[in-house]
Amino acid sequence: MIENNWLDYAGKRVVVSGCYSGIGHATAQQLIALGAEVHGFDWKPCDLDLASFTQVDLRDAASIDAGVAGLPRGIAALFNCAGIPPGAPPLDVMKVNYIGTRYLTERLLPQMARGSAIVNVASTGGMGWLKNLTELRKLIDGDSFAADIDWYENHLQLVAEGYRCSKEAVITWTLTHSAKLIQRGIRMNCTLPGAVTTPMLVEIEKVTPTALIDQVAQPIGRRSSADEQANALLFLNSTQAGYINGAVLPVDGGFMATIALR
Repeated sequence: MIENNWLDYAGKRVVVSGCYSGIGHATAQQLIALGAEVHGFDWKPCDLDLASFTQVDLRDAASIDAGVAGLPRGIAALFNCAGIPPGAPPLDVMKVNYIGTRYLTERLLPQMARGSAIVNVASTGGMGWLKNLTELRKLIDGDSFAADIDWYENHLQLVAEGYRCSKEAVITWTLTHSAKLIQRGIRMNCTLPGAVTTPMLVEIEKVTPTALIDQVAQPIGRRSSADEQANALLFLNSTQAGYINGAVLPVDGGFMATIALR
């Protein structure tokens, strides 16, 4: 855990989605320790000493609207950490991991000034985004929550179990919109976690062979902690990363490097 103010979060108003557990919980906890004013969103209550907590269902546009309406203005950083694993209904996975996350971000943008930043948690599971880019661009070009649902209903084969496609969408969205948002002085980046020891990984292992997850933990030979993932998120949204925009950062112990060399 970072224990000094090098990242310059003291006194800054930030929003963390998915603060109940896992990477989102670790991120919110570290931000509190750094003196930030942390506002948390999640479907389940958070046990941290937040400036505010709002129960928000990312599957429901009206719930997101209500949550955003209760926030003060002047958001310096948004951490999109909310997510659900494969095994849940595919539409729910798409809504939480991408559709609702994007909708939340767009609703918060009017409250974000020049110099603010957004970071999205994708996954190494979305590393095949490039081969599906043509169809993913059609999703990214959608202009509403309803339009994204229509895209889902017309691409059920591509969506499959939902998780991989949702993470591919997050990566494509980050790359596309970072170039637009920077014109307003707002940076957007995303991370690609590998195998992370969180409650979500427990759920992923119910539908994914452990041996396959162990492969994702190579070459470092272990699974990441949630705090290690949070460290990368905090850096990308900090003033120290002021020239980093549109980055897709693997935080995976070197897994993506091994794939690139095959």
